[in-house]
Formats: sequence, C-alpha cells, structure tokens
Amino acid sequence: MARAKQSKRDRTRTAARQTVEKAGGLSPPRAGERPGRTRAADPISGELRRREVLPLLVLHLISAKPSYGNQLMERIGAMTEGVLSVNPNTMYPLLRRLEQSGLIEGAWEHPERRSRRYYSLTPAGRKEYRKLVKEVRPFLESTARSIDEIVREVYG
Repeated sequence: MARAKQSKRDRTRTAARQTVEKAGGLSPPRAGERPGRTRAADPISGELRRREVLPLLVLHLISAKPSYGNQLMERIGAMTEGVLSVNPNTMYPLLRRLEQSGLIEGAWEHPERRSRRYYSLTPAGRKEYRKLVKEVRPFLESTARSIDEIVREVYG
C-alpha cells in the first residue's frame, strides 16, 4: 500500500516493525502464548549488546582516562539515559575478556587491599577501538533513523 494511503496508525506500526526487525527480530512465543502474539526481544538494548556497542563504549571511556568497573557502568547508564544499563554480571566478564585479549590492562588502586581495579587502553586496544568506531557506526545510525521515524509518526 502506498505511504499516502496508509493511516497514521499503520505507518507507525510499519515503522515499529521495521525497527524491531533491524534490531534482531522478535522472539518466538513462549509455551502457552497464542501464535502470532510474539514478544519483543528487547530490540534496542539487546541489539546494542550484540553489535559490539558495549565494548566500543568501554574502550571509548577508557581511552579518555583510566576507569574502574562501577565507574564505567555508571557512565554508560548516564550516557544512554538508562537504555543500556549494565550490571556487574555483564561488565566484569567483559573487562576480564578485554584484558585477556590484551586490549586493556588493569592495575589495583591499592594492590595490598585489591580495592578498585583501574583499566587503561593498550596499543592493541587503541587499534581495536578505532576499528569498532568504524564498524559500529552504521548500526547506530540505522537505529537512530528508525527511532526518529517512529517519533515523527507518533508525535509529528
């Protein structure tokens, strides 16, 4: 159906469906759910996690100054206004993986007490950061365009 002939409600549904499809689709129904009544699989924050956005943000923040896990979680939550909230069960395994890969290096603030572990970027981490900046941008721009379309349809 041509865009001009679609109702505003239909255009909004189409824009929402396209956003969910771009962000990884819909989850299959749970046992007992009616067919055709699929639930969203956290299309925005779920896809942000899958598309290397979280490692990009961690490397970005660490490139500016050494940071520790809780600080990174707070800064990411504030930067994304809670859309991408990160908990310790996500952040610390990611930091360990980045450290084991040689992309970041950690040092204890007080080695005798093991208080905070500050992470800084290695030369390999700086290279990976530049790579992710290029690779992730198309996904972020596509997501932003989809959300802008929904806002225009609903509020514009």
